[in-house]
Amino acid sequence: MNALLDLTTRMAQAYAQPERRPLASAPAAADWPLPAARPAQVRASAPGRLHLGFLDPTATLGRRFGSIGLVIDGFATELTLARGVSDSFSADDEAARRELSRAEQVVTRLRTVTGATAPLALRLHQVLPAHAGFGSGTQLALAIGHAFARLQGLSLSTTQIAGLLGRAQRSGVGVAGFDQGGFLVDGGHAASAAAGARADAAPPILARAAFPEDWAVILVLDDCGPGLHGEAEKQAIATLPPFGRAQAADVCHQVLMRVLPGLLTRDFGAFADGITAVQRAIGEHFAPAQGGSMFTSARVARAVEWIATRTRAGIGQSSWGPTGFAFVETRAEAEAVTAEARAAGLIPAGVQVRIVQGRNTGARIAA
Repeated sequence: MNALLDLTTRMAQAYAQPERRPLASAPAAADWPLPAARPAQVRASAPGRLHLGFLDPTATLGRRFGSIGLVIDGFATELTLARGVSDSFSADDEAARRELSRAEQVVTRLRTVTGATAPLALRLHQVLPAHAGFGSGTQLALAIGHAFARLQGLSLSTTQIAGLLGRAQRSGVGVAGFDQGGFLVDGGHAASAAAGARADAAPPILARAAFPEDWAVILVLDDCGPGLHGEAEKQAIATLPPFGRAQAADVCHQVLMRVLPGLLTRDFGAFADGITAVQRAIGEHFAPAQGGSMFTSARVARAVEWIATRTRAGIGQSSWGPTGFAFVETRAEAEAVTAEARAAGLIPAGVQVRIVQGRNTGARIAA
């Protein structure tokens, strides 16, 4: 009962976000309070997240998007930022090397808005799969942002860093998940400035729930290429038909009366059925931009849909994919159904399956 009352309170009051300054008027470094100590180097580890769907993509009640998401273990971006004699950007593997350009852009932006120009040595130890549904760009930006702030002696919150770097343009679960972990629901952005919106404000977090430790997530990854991102993503969203009020109402009903109560009472069936219903509704809306399917990868679709015929599962695709997922009640069940899928020839070359858990803690930042 206490947990349900707490959830009700959270949904009645917007999650208290620290004050954040617009991109155009970011203060000089001297205007921020300085922590007592400034370390020589900082290590940051930011976990991945799954984006499980939008509540209302076309703002039928004045707020656009609204997201549900889950922070997971097993996937992370890890880096070290240190003082250097001259700038140095390096990586420990090929995947990390491909992210160096994006990392350099983050550092450049931070220097521009803070005025801090001291040489830095950045090393990417590992990175989240890029543009695959794990929130790689946001987690990289926030990890670098926090490490940079500590090195420069700047007191910045995660939401301030996100605003300075232009993150949380649609979903707020990556920013909140960086701090808190767990299962998150955000309330989207006000559709117009007249409704009280700030262009740089992260969406309010309406609910945060711990994810049951014994539930498991089967992830199906495909090396077919990245999901939509950047300008292509914006254009795809702009061309989609309206998401009707009745559709948005059904998605919100599923989240409020199936997904969240399922989590709080550990009713896996309610949670799984709610997630699948949300995914099918949102997937139908985004299908025209995904080749006519709720999945961008036919190989992922085949495996995930097959898993749902073998066991009770909550299935879908994270963000634009190509990563698909299937929530199952236990890790033993996940391992058994994955073995069956392999035996049935549903995991061909180029497709990977990973079993992970939900993660109820956020990023780790250590000097």
